[in-house]
Amino acid sequence: MEVRLLRGLLFVALTVWTLGDDGQVTFVSELSSKPAQKLSKYSWYGNVRLQRFHIPEETAIARWLFSVTKGHSFHCGQHNVTIHIRWGAPPVINPMGLVFPNATVWSPCLSLILPVTSQNSATFNLTDPAPGDWYVAAHLPEDDGRIEQKGFPSCSYFFQPQLSIRRAVDTPVLQQGSFLQQTAAPDRPARLKFYVPEFASSLAVSVSDCSSGRAAESGNCSLLLRIGSVSLQQGPVTVNCSGVGCSATLSNPPWDTWLQVVVESSQINHTVTFSISSNHTVGCKPKSVGLKPDDDMNKRRVNISQSGSTSAGNSSASTDVTRFGNQSAALLGSVCVQSIPVLCEELDVLSLRFTPVNGPNVSVSDTHPTLLTYPLHTQATGGTLNLQLTLNTTNTTLGNSSSVVACFSPWAPILELNHSQPCRTALFGGHGLSVNASFPKAVVRLPFPQSTTWYLTMQLVCNSSNCGNTSVAYVVPEVFISACVENCGPYGECRLLRSYSYLYAACDCKAGWNGWGCTDDSTAQSYSRQLTSTLLLTLSNLSFLPAIVVAIKRFYITEASVYLFTMFFSTFYHACDQPGVVVLCMMEYDTLQFCDFLGSVCSIWVTILCMARIIDAAKYTLFMLGTLLIAMSMQLDRKGLWNLLGPILCAIMFMIITWVYRGVRRRHCYPPSWRRWVCYLLPGALCALVGVCLYSFAETEDNYYYTHSLWHILVASCVVFLLPPKERGALGWSWGWSWRPRVCGYTLCQSSKEELYTVT
Repeated sequence: MEVRLLRGLLFVALTVWTLGDDGQVTFVSELSSKPAQKLSKYSWYGNVRLQRFHIPEETAIARWLFSVTKGHSFHCGQHNVTIHIRWGAPPVINPMGLVFPNATVWSPCLSLILPVTSQNSATFNLTDPAPGDWYVAAHLPEDDGRIEQKGFPSCSYFFQPQLSIRRAVDTPVLQQGSFLQQTAAPDRPARLKFYVPEFASSLAVSVSDCSSGRAAESGNCSLLLRIGSVSLQQGPVTVNCSGVGCSATLSNPPWDTWLQVVVESSQINHTVTFSISSNHTVGCKPKSVGLKPDDDMNKRRVNISQSGSTSAGNSSASTDVTRFGNQSAALLGSVCVQSIPVLCEELDVLSLRFTPVNGPNVSVSDTHPTLLTYPLHTQATGGTLNLQLTLNTTNTTLGNSSSVVACFSPWAPILELNHSQPCRTALFGGHGLSVNASFPKAVVRLPFPQSTTWYLTMQLVCNSSNCGNTSVAYVVPEVFISACVENCGPYGECRLLRSYSYLYAACDCKAGWNGWGCTDDSTAQSYSRQLTSTLLLTLSNLSFLPAIVVAIKRFYITEASVYLFTMFFSTFYHACDQPGVVVLCMMEYDTLQFCDFLGSVCSIWVTILCMARIIDAAKYTLFMLGTLLIAMSMQLDRKGLWNLLGPILCAIMFMIITWVYRGVRRRHCYPPSWRRWVCYLLPGALCALVGVCLYSFAETEDNYYYTHSLWHILVASCVVFLLPPKERGALGWSWGWSWRPRVCGYTLCQSSKEELYTVT
């Protein structure tokens, strides 16, 4: 659920009186806000902070306030925060200038750059914005590849957007063919709206009978007429009116929607009274299907049964094409457009499939266009809209001069198709495709498509005057919504992301591959590089073998088992954690990661406690208690800084306490041997310090495979140096606790005499 920080929508009655003949127009103000979110450096779309705002109908002004604040007080320098804004769907961005997958069509959105040192804010005003959902995305500059350990202080910035709008609540409505008297001034434009029905082929808005009230300027309009709203990618249609009147005509206007009309005076201190009217023309409608709601379902059931009972796909397609072609030939003789009903199937999250009810093959004629409709709701805009046209060459033979031309457009279709006609409606652009005998397949992919109704129009076009014997072609249109482009390929993973209740998907690339579909190989790792990385990260764990041997030789069997556990799971975790194709996972990734992190921290824990030289009862109790607490903390936050520092600091505290106690009691530094300090403790501490510095500050995505391998070697070497020598009196595999009761300060002697029994 979207969070509103301003306790919901605040309706502030800002009554504005327009003194025209149509009465009074009232404006209200609405404010909404989103909570502050921490920004991240950009490496893929998952680093973007996405927010969604809704702008209602008849909005006159929208004003965004973008605030960025720094999270810490220390100096971080200046950083540029990039803000992207798009209407209808999340913005498709490419800040790193990467290559998009083949046949992927996208258009840049509006981008703002906000420089931030400690705190900054910026406003963005938009007049007559398009109604619907608007999406705001923000991120920091490109990631430098440095791996930051969780818990260390770093430069953090928080982004918070707010939206304030002003909308009219009683906008006059233009009726079909009727005139409406209005008054426009530079500071008080006339605002109207009219409805465009479905199948409207054109519309016209006319301004007439202009009068300014001045005798010298009577009959001079000096008006600016705007039709439509501002969507950043597309603007309204603008006409400068002069003389007595003017008009604006739109071909292929958006269907089934309200359009906004704004008329303002273009001269200072110049008020104009005028009459305005609107007319729309319905040029073509499909044939009525009647009132039998089960016809389409019966056709769908017949098609499914036919395809399921036929083993050979070609014979099934041929039967379907012949049957459907006969129906189409009968229809095309009486209508100007052939409308094919489409079934929408929801398969999964961000997974929809659209199929024609009459079967996969659709007939396309050279005399009438074929129309298919694909409604797209807001929940589907977070994926990728895919269109693939395939010419059925089995039942269709096209000449060299013949081709099937298609236009895939939002809001309204193009009902007149040819090679010279652009695939564009009055206010929105479309995507043109063409298939023929030489190129029987055409594909277009639209990441984050707009939430509206999409229309696919197809028609057979011939360069000559007629198409000869081939007047009908058969095309298989495949339209579906997928979460990512081709599931991100072999070097990427499709991730499902969420912004409150809105779901969207993006590709998380690996092994140096980048791009929207992980198809940009400009920085891709070669196979030899991937193999080297895997071998270094796995074989470097064999450096624990000397530590295991030393621990067994000194009769630290429990410690040796912990080192063996760490070596085993660290080896197979890094074999499974590789980004490329050189991967081996013997268990689930999460299980291997948990065991690797647990073994690493427990190895440090038992080593330092072993150095403390406490009694066995206390040592093994701390072994078990610490392991349980470490396992719990790993489950809560596996990559937290205190999961590593906490056990280390506690173990060092126990060790210091026992060493100080022994030193005070013996009146001598502990350990007493200077060789122990110089040859073992100082080298071990140095290895540990260098390893921690490498792990915390030096690792990047590029050098990870050898810096982390060096971390494995340093940790294992530090265990070899720091393990204390064998305790006196340690005999082989002795597991018992030596405990003797004390009475009044005296220790009771325990007889160790063993009775021997002779078996005869």
